Amino acid sequence: MASTAKSRWADNEDDAVQEAKLRKEREEKKRLKSEKARRAEAERQARETKTQVSTAGTAQPRGGDEDDRGSGPPAKRRRLSPERETRSPAPAAANQDSGPASTKLLRFEGGAFGRCRSVENYDKLNDIEEGAYGWVARAREIATGTVVALKRLKIDPKDRSGLPVTGLREIQILKDCDHRNVVELREVVVSEDTSKIENIFLVLEFVEHDLKSILEDMPEAFLASEVKTLLLQLASGVAYLHDNCILHRDLKTSNLLLNNRGQLKVADFGMARYVGDPPPAKLTQLVVTLWYRAPELLLGATRYTSAIDLWSVGCIFGELLTRDPLLQGKNEVDELTRIFALCGLPSDETWPGFRRLPNARALRLPPPTPASSGSAIRARFPLLTAAGAGLLGSLLALDPERRPTARQMLAHEYFAQDPKPKQEAMFPTFPSKAGQERRRRKQTPLAPPRGGQAVELGAVDFSGIFSGREKEERGGGFSLRMV
Repeated sequence: MASTAKSRWADNEDDAVQEAKLRKEREEKKRLKSEKARRAEAERQARETKTQVSTAGTAQPRGGDEDDRGSGPPAKRRRLSPERETRSPAPAAANQDSGPASTKLLRFEGGAFGRCRSVENYDKLNDIEEGAYGWVARAREIATGTVVALKRLKIDPKDRSGLPVTGLREIQILKDCDHRNVVELREVVVSEDTSKIENIFLVLEFVEHDLKSILEDMPEAFLASEVKTLLLQLASGVAYLHDNCILHRDLKTSNLLLNNRGQLKVADFGMARYVGDPPPAKLTQLVVTLWYRAPELLLGATRYTSAIDLWSVGCIFGELLTRDPLLQGKNEVDELTRIFALCGLPSDETWPGFRRLPNARALRLPPPTPASSGSAIRARFPLLTAAGAGLLGSLLALDPERRPTARQMLAHEYFAQDPKPKQEAMFPTFPSKAGQERRRRKQTPLAPPRGGQAVELGAVDFSGIFSGREKEERGGGFSLRMV
C-alpha cells in the first residue's frame, strides 16, 4: 500500500517555478552560444576566402623560376637558434651538421596550465553553496558530459590590487597537490569578459556531500568503526599537506567532502599557505573558523606550527561523535571559556611559556587545581574507549608541542582496537543535496574575513569557570577590544 506521507525531498510549487526559470535560462544560454558559434564560423570562412583571393592575385607561375634560382639546390636556411653547449665539444665538427639527431633547439618549459579556457565550456546546473572565499556551483562539461564543481573566487571589484594573495595561494596549492584525500583541481577557467578579474573560476572534482550536511541530517551518530575510517582519511590528507609544508588553517566539517564510495577529501584552501621549517616569524593571527580555532591563536600568537590544524582535527573528532560542534563559542572570550572548561586551565606546567602570548597578559586565572582535562573529556564522551579518549585529549592539548603530528595520529593504538575501521566500500551512502537547491545550514560562524582585524582580549576573569553558576554569571568581567 502506497504511503501518503509527503517525502522530505519532494518539490513544492516554488521549486517548480524556480526549476522552470532555470530551464528557460539554460535554453536561452544555449541559443546564444549557438548563434555566437555560427557568427564565428561565418567570419572564419570570410577570412579564408579573402586570404585565398589575395594569394591567387600575388602568386607567380612556377614555370621560368629555375633560371632565376639557378640549377643547384636551394641555399640552406640560416640557423637562428644556437645549439646547446656540450661538455666535450669537438672543434673539428663544430660547424658541421651530422644529421637531424644533432639539431638542438632551445626549449622553454611551460607551467601546468597553459592559456585558460573559457567557462562557456561548462553548463551551470545549480548552485551548491556560498563560502567565505567563493561561490560553488555544480556544472557539466559540454564536451565530455563530466559533472564538476565550479568555484568562483570572491574578489572585491573595488579593490584595484588585482587577484588577492589568498586566491593565488589556493590555486597554487591545489595545482601542486596530488592525494586521494585532497580535492582535485582540474583547471582554471575565465569568463568571456576578461576585463573583469573577478570572473575567475576553479574547476574542481565534484563530490556529492560535505560532512557538515551529513551530520545535520543523520538521525544517529556515526558508528565507532565509521568514525575511525573518517579520521584515518582526514589524518592521511592532513599528513600529506604538512609533509609538503602546507598549513590548511581552516579545517572544519563543512570543508570536508565525502563521496558515495566512502572517500573523504579535504577542500576549501582559501586560508591555506606554504610554511617552511622553521615557520616565518610572523603569520596571520586571524585564521581558522572560531569553533575550530586553537587556544594559541585566541591568545594572539603570530608564530605557530601545523599544531593548529591538529587542534581542528580534535574538534572534528568530537563533532563526529556527537553530531554537534564541540566548542560553540559566541566570541573569542566565550570560546576560551569553553576550551578551559573542557581542557583545564593553563599553567606553567601544562603549557610552558603561554604567558608570553600577547593576550595572555590580560588573563586572571585562579590557583592551579588538581582537576585534569582527561576526566572532563571522559565525562563528555563516556562511550569512548580509553585509547580514543587519550587520542582526543592529546589533540586538544593546550600546549601545541604536546599535540601529535598527523603521522603520529595515523599510528595511534585507537585505530588498531576493535571495532576496526570500516572499509570504504562498506561505508553507508546518503542522498545528495548538491544536485538540488542551495544548501541551507544552521547558523554557523564563517572563516575569518580576508584582511580582517585581530582581536585583543581585555581583562578576562576565569576564576569561576569551574563553578556551578550560570553562564551569564561566569561571563562577568569579560571584554573585547578591537585593534
